[in-house]
Amino acid sequence: MDDQSLTNGHLSDPSSNSLSVHSHGNGDGNNENKLRNGSPDSFCDLHVRPSMPLFGMDIGGTLTKLVYFEPDHFDDFDQEERETLKTIQRYLIGSTAYGTTGIRDVHLEMTNQNICGREGKIHFIRFPTSQMPAFIDLAKYKKFSGLASGICATGGGAYMFEDVFASEVHLQLHKYDELDSLVKGIHYIDRYTLKSECYYFSNPLDPDNCEKMPFDFQDPYPYLVVNIGSGVSILSVRSKYQYSRVSGTSLGGGTFLGLCCLLTGCDTFEEAIELASRGDSKNIDKLVRDIYGGDYSKFGLKGDAVACSFGQMMSKEKRKCAKKEDLARATLVTLTNNIGSIARMCAKTEKIERVVFVGNFLRVNTISMKLLAFAMEYWSNGLLKALFLEHEHISHILEVDNIGCFIKDEKYAWDVWAEAGRDSQPYRHTTADAWARVLEEEGQDGTGVTVWQRHQN
Repeated sequence: MDDQSLTNGHLSDPSSNSLSVHSHGNGDGNNENKLRNGSPDSFCDLHVRPSMPLFGMDIGGTLTKLVYFEPDHFDDFDQEERETLKTIQRYLIGSTAYGTTGIRDVHLEMTNQNICGREGKIHFIRFPTSQMPAFIDLAKYKKFSGLASGICATGGGAYMFEDVFASEVHLQLHKYDELDSLVKGIHYIDRYTLKSECYYFSNPLDPDNCEKMPFDFQDPYPYLVVNIGSGVSILSVRSKYQYSRVSGTSLGGGTFLGLCCLLTGCDTFEEAIELASRGDSKNIDKLVRDIYGGDYSKFGLKGDAVACSFGQMMSKEKRKCAKKEDLARATLVTLTNNIGSIARMCAKTEKIERVVFVGNFLRVNTISMKLLAFAMEYWSNGLLKALFLEHEHISHILEVDNIGCFIKDEKYAWDVWAEAGRDSQPYRHTTADAWARVLEEEGQDGTGVTVWQRHQN
């Protein structure tokens, strides 16, 4: 996602007398509908439990992330649900690898989570989006349609693969806006995990004195979110229920991997980062000292600051000496510096001091995290602080927006219930088919459009 599509988001406030519902179809910015009824903070406040299993997917341009909620106890489920959950447990939870590219990140597992009144664990699985055809074949072979009638999904792939999932796997993708999901995911992660979830680096470029320090994220507003996936989106979050997309760039993690594949012959993100970790970008970039012979003190530019990315490659002799590792490192530094520069300008414009960096680009990528931490603090004279989330630092990324998508499925069920004017009697199912049956009974909403149709637009 680049800077061409700026959107405003307003997340529903459960304490208000009306509830905002998002329509993702027209793109004109006027995407709020007001519900007649108030809503509890959680769908489970009505003692309503959705049918199992509960899945969420974030289908990005480069990586697909799957989240699954595993209940701790199966005793209160009916026989069919128990068998379904046991089947999933045998296959998904019984393994940490699926084929050659699917990985379950055990270290990201979140225990003691309460979803709609059920205690359980949240598991995270990832695979390259390029392998989606193989995943779809697996879903057909394992008869996933018999395990769930639908999956809540976010990311561009939720639209790209919607018809394929419906026709090939017989599963409906309940689509949610990825930026809404991202913001809700950040709030969920901070609220329901350890207080040390959010952190920053002190002395980020000093190997001997660099420390990871916890940051209190209890009252963070306002703050910026810099979501670095294949491209980059930058959000200004003003409160728990309001944000706006203020900028972005097409030069993101996908650009880094694509250029590294061209320049070094690597095939995966992990390979590219490994090469970069052994390289020296000074052999590729032209520094301030290469032009001025030292610091450019008048404007506070140190001699080791990059004056021209890949500037050394104008020399034929330098090109002959260029190593793959150096090229990978220079590519990483170039993309990271550009992202940091845009983030800093946005923070200045929005008058915001806290900048949270998230996204798949930061997976196994402490190099970029420390560069961003240094750049934010140095170029702002200590006014800006780069923040990160623990789940993104531990080896493999937790793409927080896929938790947000997962949690929104619970809220969505309440939204539909409230607009349909139902009373608070328990109703177990929240899948698309179940809600379609509910709304068939309700009929149209007076405008000639059923509530279900409105949510699909």
